[in-house]
Amino acid sequence: MERRQDVVLGLVLAALGGFAGLEASGYRGASGHYPLALGIVLATLGLALAVRAAVRGSRKPRPLAIHAPRLIGTSAMGAAYLALVPVLGFYTASALAVATMPVALGLRRPVLVALGTVIFTAAVWLVFSMVLNKPLPPEIWFRPG
Repeated sequence: MERRQDVVLGLVLAALGGFAGLEASGYRGASGHYPLALGIVLATLGLALAVRAAVRGSRKPRPLAIHAPRLIGTSAMGAAYLALVPVLGFYTASALAVATMPVALGLRRPVLVALGTVIFTAAVWLVFSMVLNKPLPPEIWFRPG
């Protein structure tokens, strides 16, 4: 059971990564490099998972989700994040998601949450604004009145 679950998951991830890479290869100019790289990485890791599971995976059954409430909560927070990006702006919604997700999952160290939020937001800003020079949904306070 466990082997089959991991093989299927690996193949699904590989297919998603391949699809993302294929879609990104059609983008004009340099705008497709980052999503293409992410697609290739996802496809490679998915294939590695499938191969590893096929070669030496366990045959013991296991539950699909070890902690279903956390899985459902994380999925709901991901959906909320996607809904908030156009409303609040990319950086604000991302910082909010990065700050609340660990707390919702049980992390109780405010300094680590704050540090992770600042580092993540700065890294995303560097990649998208400075390196790729790609516009993101504008922040709510920078929009024309």
